[in-house]
Amino acid sequence: MYMNIESLLKSYDIKKLTIGVLGGHSALDVCHGAKKHGFKTVCVARKGREQTYAKHYKVRGKGEDIRGCIDETIVVNSFQDILDPKIQKKLQSMNTIFVHNRYFWVYFDDFSKVENDFAVPIFGSRTLLKLEERDQPFNQYDLLKKAGIRIPKIFKSAKDIDRPVLVKAAEAKRGYERAFFIATSSKSYESIGSALEKEGKVSAHWREATIEEFVVGAPVNFNFFFSPLSGELELLGTDTRRQTNLDGFLRMTAEQQIAAGKAVPLKMIETGHIACTVKESILEKAFDLGEKFVKATQSLPASLDPSKKGIVGPFALQGAVVAEDGKEDIVIFDVSLRIPGSPGTAATPYSGYLYGKSMSVGERVGMELQSAVKQKRLDEIVT
Repeated sequence: MYMNIESLLKSYDIKKLTIGVLGGHSALDVCHGAKKHGFKTVCVARKGREQTYAKHYKVRGKGEDIRGCIDETIVVNSFQDILDPKIQKKLQSMNTIFVHNRYFWVYFDDFSKVENDFAVPIFGSRTLLKLEERDQPFNQYDLLKKAGIRIPKIFKSAKDIDRPVLVKAAEAKRGYERAFFIATSSKSYESIGSALEKEGKVSAHWREATIEEFVVGAPVNFNFFFSPLSGELELLGTDTRRQTNLDGFLRMTAEQQIAAGKAVPLKMIETGHIACTVKESILEKAFDLGEKFVKATQSLPASLDPSKKGIVGPFALQGAVVAEDGKEDIVIFDVSLRIPGSPGTAATPYSGYLYGKSMSVGERVGMELQSAVKQKRLDEIVT
């Protein structure tokens, strides 16, 4: 079943839209951008984590003294409670357009309920989010191959490991968090993985995790935005990840790393991002990859994308710039098919080169929604 959003939009007062988010990931960025473009905002926050939205960034004051970006917070016991008919009706009564993020996959036991039962229009693609997961029959690797984008070598068996690899295992306690580890042979793969499992660091299913060539290069996330309204692809910014406790190890000398590694297991848990830039000579290659990716999403079968719209709005191609044979190339090893959790892209100059001022991804989402309302084309950017 595919959600009939067109009929829902007909019941909305388009002049009084509210932009909705789940409380976390990129919620503040989205709401900040929505407020800058004249929209009301609502955040559905989980109990125990609601103060950021209900208190610290709540809209207050009057006139020129207005501060904050969250107009209303709906507190739930579980993010899945957003599927409750009462909450959906409240969101509908507020004329809500939801901007979803990775939380919709992480915190929902059955993503098909978001696809089929969440009767609130979603900005961007409703169904493509699941392709990020490497255990899907058709996943981000398949999409990247379809687009003709270079990816790392994937090893089907640990027996074939002949170079440093990244084992993309999940945490034992939080299955949605990364507990990646590096191995250099089938022997180290088994010994490191088994030790981490015994320590309760990785999921018991770590042997099912993707074994990916470890790309030695400068990590860069290319944060794009595709506008169906203009038909143009934009590079909003570039950044790189901050990971614990990897970043701590990188601050040590080689001798200190060896000593510390004997007592402290290396972890790669994402804690944030740092804005960065790339050489201008790399930009054309990056745009080429982005355009290929957009075209690939637009030609997906209805079974994967019932809307047939492809990617709408923000997405990210995350990888590394490598130097080979006297030239640089870009290898992509991760994809975000929705807004990335990286508000710091505004600190890079790329959106400013296009619009005269730098903006965050959330601001660009707000701009697109505002333009769609003015042009009466809202149905083209929601699913």
